[in-house]
Amino acid sequence: MAEILSETLAEELVSIARTATGDSLRSVTYFSRSDFEQLYLRSDLERDADLDTFVGHEWRGFRDTNNAYQTTETELGPYAFTIRAFENGYLLRVGTERAGVLLTTDEVTIQEFEEVAEAIVRSLRDHSESSEH
Repeated sequence: MAEILSETLAEELVSIARTATGDSLRSVTYFSRSDFEQLYLRSDLERDADLDTFVGHEWRGFRDTNNAYQTTETELGPYAFTIRAFENGYLLRVGTERAGVLLTTDEVTIQEFEEVAEAIVRSLRDHSESSEH
């Protein structure tokens, strides 16, 4: 698979995730509208996930959720990220209009999810702005 993001951004995203979630981090996957790249997979996990289908569902979910709340003013404020709970862990989906990141974790606190989501969005925006110049 060809690299779809710089090594610098890839390392930064993994570092942000590891710092915020520690040993609870299971995986980090970067996605854009047309491609994805798994950046990290914890060593005790198998590389057998159907990432193509998984990322496709999450990209559509991100786009649909972002669009739905972009035009609707709610008392909750603007959409920030999504957390999904599964039997064996959690998924955090966060992104910008151009790209996003999926993190899977063991149990972590909502505060840890908020911290990692904010840091990832900042990083994606910073790298997007620097690549436009």
